Amino acid sequence: MDPLDRIDEIIAMVEGARSVPMSRNCILDRAEVIGLLDQLRGELPGEMRRASALLDERDKILDAGKREADRIIMEGESEHARLVSVNEITVSAEHEGNRLIADARSEAQRLRDEVDDYVDTALANFEQFLTRSLASIERGRDKMHALREIGSFGNNDVDERPLPF
Repeated sequence: MDPLDRIDEIIAMVEGARSVPMSRNCILDRAEVIGLLDQLRGELPGEMRRASALLDERDKILDAGKREADRIIMEGESEHARLVSVNEITVSAEHEGNRLIADARSEAQRLRDEVDDYVDTALANFEQFLTRSLASIERGRDKMHALREIGSFGNNDVDERPLPF
């Protein structure tokens, strides 16, 4: 029988005992109460051991659960830190990539401007050369026309003079 049942039995015996008139005392069978209390004393150590073992087992389970919870929290914090780190690296890499692209575009524009200036200078020099060449050609043609005109009138003269060039 369960120790609690024994206690309930003792309480029922006390409640059912005859009262002593004019007092709160009652008359009980001493041998019967002592027998029930001895049985209770014999049952309690086993139940106490089982309760203590259950409490120890509960404490072990709670400790294991706490350790597991701490481990899960640490893993979560570690994963969080890793993900934040990866995210920071990604953001940093994106910023660096954007900076490199902007630098490359700036350098490309600078080179285009330099090439444009060089080509413009080369074309201006070539234009001046062509202008001088055209002027020289034009002067040469003018001289040739002038000499031709002089030479066409000079055929009637007896003495031939050398050409001026």
